Amino acid sequence: MVLLVVDTQEMIVTKDLYQYEAFVMNVTKLLYTARENQIEVIYVRQDDGYELTKGAEGFDIFDAFAPEAGEKIFDKHVNSAFKESGLLEYLQSKMEKQVMIVGLQTDYCIDATIKCGFEHGLEMIVPAYGNTTLDNEFMTGEQSYHYYNDKMWNNRYAKCITMVDALQMLSFIK
Repeated sequence: MVLLVVDTQEMIVTKDLYQYEAFVMNVTKLLYTARENQIEVIYVRQDDGYELTKGAEGFDIFDAFAPEAGEKIFDKHVNSAFKESGLLEYLQSKMEKQVMIVGLQTDYCIDATIKCGFEHGLEMIVPAYGNTTLDNEFMTGEQSYHYYNDKMWNNRYAKCITMVDALQMLSFIK
């Protein structure tokens, strides 16, 4: 298993996110637990070539989630973390099949990455309140979160689990 941290960049990790405090607390706990148990942590950053691009202010990973020395970072240019980023090939080279995913945004890059990971034969695991999003013109952040986590992904494209279960999984897998 790996812990995949998607698009948690300074520019977009803001207090406007649905359940911001729970999200930050949960991702921080997951990172700590993964590292304590030698579970590889992998980061993916969005590089859209405009506002959120290498060298721009806010491109770096949010300080509370900052990578440690040696942790891999892949850059992507589309919503899916697997398309032309090198991530899929890296996971395949390690024969890795389980991916616990956290990050932003529920209705964009997390959704695309979960569905693409599923299509590539990966077991996608989604901890509760380990992803979040903003309000959009159709749904609030809360509605988007629950639509994807409770209805769309669970038992279709991913296993959506409690934080307690996620922390236990990271603690027992060696």
